[in-house]
Amino acid sequence: MSNAVVRAIEGLVPGGAAGGELPRGGRVLRWVEAGGGPVTVVLDAACGTSALTWAPIMPAVAERARVVAYDRAGLGMSDPAAPLTAATAVEDLIALLTHIGRGPCVLVGNSWGGLLAQWVAWAAPELVAGLVLVDPAHEEFQPRVLCWADGAFAHLAVARHVLGAAERSLRENAARAAVRVSDDPQVQELLIRAELDCHAHRHQARAAAVENRMTRKQMPALRRLRASSRLPDVPVVVLSATQGLPKGMRARWTSLQAEIAATAAQGEHVVVGDAGHFIHESRPEAVAKAVLGVVERAGLG
Repeated sequence: MSNAVVRAIEGLVPGGAAGGELPRGGRVLRWVEAGGGPVTVVLDAACGTSALTWAPIMPAVAERARVVAYDRAGLGMSDPAAPLTAATAVEDLIALLTHIGRGPCVLVGNSWGGLLAQWVAWAAPELVAGLVLVDPAHEEFQPRVLCWADGAFAHLAVARHVLGAAERSLRENAARAAVRVSDDPQVQELLIRAELDCHAHRHQARAAAVENRMTRKQMPALRRLRASSRLPDVPVVVLSATQGLPKGMRARWTSLQAEIAATAAQGEHVVVGDAGHFIHESRPEAVAKAVLGVVERAGLG
């Protein structure tokens, strides 16, 4: 894990932070972690997004648990995989949970990360003590306008990186995010440097584009998996956003997310007001509360 990322999280978490590495057949998965205790909480980000997206909730979660934010293959500071596939992502996450867990972990996933979290729970339920799905993607919600926009954004990111035009916009975006996370100018600068460091590698933009295409290709397989699988009997909280989409589209997505909670033995669905798709960024207290609640309900806190 980049020293810049570790330093940024150290600036946020009073107890400090550390980096971790897991070799995976000639490449390395990397993460940043903080906190401690009997339970490990693992954070899996949205499509094309690095572990730094979880910075807003890490201090609160680290007060009560060990919290691990990792980068999937090709994202942030993790080495790229060739080829990068959904199977790779699932196998990597299972390997990570096996490697770092002191027993089953609480798994938290946003968007595509939320789908991967469910996939892992179906495939290896013994590794999962609870789930928090943050506005999770769903195989039955793939509006053409969103697919086109996501794909165009990913390809634009690649082009901008190749042309060297990305750093200014990245810094501006990172600065806006840093202000939301901390009011300390020194910590803000650490967060900005860490975000730039994560994007310094060309494979970040390429992995984002590949993940975007991959998510759409996996929809038929995910339909079959959901029809034939059940989430383990563990606490499951599904958080739905309220902003960022036309009303009808948002309602459809929210209803699918409610179905995930309804089909889980210990499922709970929460609609988070004034929250965009990255609920942990716009309403971090709501996500931290859900995570710590699942830790308690699982009998781990």
